[in-house]
Amino acid sequence: MRLTPEDLLGVTFAAGPAPLMELVLVAAMAQREVSPVFGRWRHTIRAGFPREARRLLELVPPTATGPMFLDPMSRGLEDGLDAVLSARTDTVRTELARVCRTSRPVTPWIRGLADRDRDAWQELERVLRSAHAGFVEPSWSRIRSGFDAERAWRTRQLAEQGIRATLAGLVPGSHWEGTTLVLACDKEADVALNGHGLVLLPSAMWDGPPLMAVHDDSPSTLIYPALTPLPLLQAHDEDDPLTALLGRTRAAALGLLTRQLTTTDIARELDISKSSASEHAKALRDARLIVTRREGKAVWHSCTPLGLDLLGGPVLSR
Repeated sequence: MRLTPEDLLGVTFAAGPAPLMELVLVAAMAQREVSPVFGRWRHTIRAGFPREARRLLELVPPTATGPMFLDPMSRGLEDGLDAVLSARTDTVRTELARVCRTSRPVTPWIRGLADRDRDAWQELERVLRSAHAGFVEPSWSRIRSGFDAERAWRTRQLAEQGIRATLAGLVPGSHWEGTTLVLACDKEADVALNGHGLVLLPSAMWDGPPLMAVHDDSPSTLIYPALTPLPLLQAHDEDDPLTALLGRTRAAALGLLTRQLTTTDIARELDISKSSASEHAKALRDARLIVTRREGKAVWHSCTPLGLDLLGGPVLSR
């Protein structure tokens, strides 16, 4: 991966996990050899794959290099589906041709998608909704938790070690050769970002090699396995020590603030009033678990190192 100084200055984290991206990774993981930690999880996925969702396997190979229009960087399912269904016809045909040329047979359904057949596209929407309901939605809180912990850890690493060490540490065995980042993976490719920057997207559902979504006129995306895989991420419950210490809502607010949010964001995410969100933020700030800054009319909150340590424990130290 050849990075210019502008690319290094433009390295950012995704705002959050992308539901359809995670869905494509699940479909790939169901077909590939996985590490032992994912073994039982993959068995469950394969055994429980909804019948209607199986058509997704016609589009997604074990390498997860399916058509790029299928997994947009969206914050939710609905806006992701809107992006899929409104994909440009020339993009759809180019991507389907690429996938079928390298790894998937051309089926009547794929021909229908390429021809913009209404029934084929309605079926695609049903397939994506069914697969999302079966595999992504039930695990979403853990996926989100894993993403937030990963981003908090990498942000801290960036502050302590710098951008070069942080990027090289994303994939074990990677190293720098000048301003070229050599990622350890089986397949050879030469990628130039050309000054458009890079978005980092960790996934707790993926244990394969790093994946690149390269764009000519916008930041490219690097998808890589998160430090803590999904099977090791525990769902939050009432027995969580942090919940017992801070209370359920305040602990949830602290968990959100591994990313920078406004008081309004906290209220929306926790489905509480803005005044209540402000009170919880004040209590966390007084305990030195978060810091607050004002920018115009917006008040932004984020975790302190103490807050991250209190949150992270076993997740952030892996």
